[in-house]
Amino acid sequence: MKFLEQPPRFLFFTGKGGVGKTSIACATAIQLAEGGAEVLLVSTDPASNVGQVFGVRIGNRITAISDVPSLSALEIDPQAAAQAYRDRIVGPVRGVLPDAVVKSIEEQLSGGCTTEIAAFDEFTGLLVDSALTAGFDHIVFDTAPTGHTIRMLQLPGAWSGFLEEGKGDASCLGPLAGLEKQHAQYHAAVEALADEKRTRLILVARAQPSTLREAARTRTELAAVGLGRQYLVVNGLLPRSEAALDPLAAAIYQREQAALAAIPDALAKLPRDDIALLPFNLVGVPALRRLLAGTAAPLVADDGEPVALEAPGLSRLVDGIAADGHGLVMLMGKGGVGKTTVAAAIAVELARRGFPVHLTTSDPAANLLETLHASLDHLTVSRIDPHVEIERYRREVMATKGAALDAEGRALLEEDLRSPCTEEIAVFQAFSRVIREAGKKFVVMDTAPTGHTLLLLDATGAYHREVVRHVGDKGGHYITPMMQLQDPKQTKVLLVTLAETTPVLEAASLQEDLRRAEIEPWAWIVNNSVAAAQPHSPLLRQRARNELREIEAVATRYASRYAVVPLLKDEPVGVERLLELCGHVTETA
Repeated sequence: MKFLEQPPRFLFFTGKGGVGKTSIACATAIQLAEGGAEVLLVSTDPASNVGQVFGVRIGNRITAISDVPSLSALEIDPQAAAQAYRDRIVGPVRGVLPDAVVKSIEEQLSGGCTTEIAAFDEFTGLLVDSALTAGFDHIVFDTAPTGHTIRMLQLPGAWSGFLEEGKGDASCLGPLAGLEKQHAQYHAAVEALADEKRTRLILVARAQPSTLREAARTRTELAAVGLGRQYLVVNGLLPRSEAALDPLAAAIYQREQAALAAIPDALAKLPRDDIALLPFNLVGVPALRRLLAGTAAPLVADDGEPVALEAPGLSRLVDGIAADGHGLVMLMGKGGVGKTTVAAAIAVELARRGFPVHLTTSDPAANLLETLHASLDHLTVSRIDPHVEIERYRREVMATKGAALDAEGRALLEEDLRSPCTEEIAVFQAFSRVIREAGKKFVVMDTAPTGHTLLLLDATGAYHREVVRHVGDKGGHYITPMMQLQDPKQTKVLLVTLAETTPVLEAASLQEDLRRAEIEPWAWIVNNSVAAAQPHSPLLRQRARNELREIEAVATRYASRYAVVPLLKDEPVGVERLLELCGHVTETA
């Protein structure tokens, strides 16, 4: 493996949910430890299952892995870290400031930015010289800090005084409050990340166009903040030998090879390793040793019986959506789960039933017209351009908040408006303009704002509270975008995931974020299910059996209603194949 050649002290594995970065990080730690090094494996993933992988309870303390001498592990709980971080900031002002102000501060610290920064706050101590890590030759991180987090930490330290003087309340600043005392440690940590002799970043992806595009964006984002030395691992490639056994397997193999042939330029020149798809769950040391071995693993015994899955299909959900005659349908989920395809399928099915539908996306990598591959009666399509919306939002903020600031204040405000949160807020404002149409037709939105963005907007009162203050006291009737999103009669939020552990846990985390914003998801959609496709390939059949546990968790633990969408032999491009997604799975009564 190229990424294991002359490894430096720090190795960071980063990638979207479900690509296998935890398994690869664990396998790497085992290989380094069994090679004679003292190794610490650290997870900062909110959906961490490192303890489950090793069969050991780990938690927020360094724990020896008994099955692998010289290997220890540590799980940083981002939610616990975020709560401790909030308590540290809010505690001193509780009982001093009015309750309404304290509640506003708590809400500003409820989103994803706070969780990322709090996790970074926890493990910066591992990146600088400390007694805690002095005895380890290598520290392997599962889930590296994002370019988003590092970019925020590089915002001027002068923001602290600016906020204390009550001059600003811009997009990302709530989570950054109180960090000035640790600037020296953060600076040292960022320097360690950017030092090629000390740190190696490994991007983990799957051979899928959307996932590779996400990895390319991550590569560019990290390079922009000084983390240029990167490696690429393409995980889960279907072996060519399986392609001869099953039309579905053959189609998957061909799609993966085509995706690799068209790999984004940002990734093409990186040192790359390919890892084969395995039929078994990567739990336990023996299984993890096989992951990086480079040889095909024998299949478990296959009885040839089809996988038994009874689950509602997408058409069942569309029945419930169509019953209202109009409304807003928002699809949310992590990158690479297929939100664009599912959004297009729902919009096409509603249009086929004769309803007027507006399908829109803010995903710069999504091409809805290419997905549809044709026009359709009753269906209109649009794309919200994030770059256009960011510029519009920046001009608006500088003309309003910036107008009353001095030159120094305007410079700081311009700096903050270059932070990643700006895009989320700007896109939400564009969504808000589209939302108004949902009173007369169906509006289907792909790549909706995150729960973090909704909380941030509600907390700052950028729109909602202004309306309440100026209209509510006069007895006038008003409906804000936030109120519409919170009203289940007007908005249905659909969470899209895959039948794999990490994507399901990440969707559950997003659901909790939405609930804090008083938005209750209407349904879950498990996309690209191998089990629903009824494969014949022995390897895919075993993968299908592994999916059943995750689908059961969605059905019984997380979702009030759900649907399972099969993995198709042919790419779901064009109206006919999109409609196939709405009727392919056997429905239950």
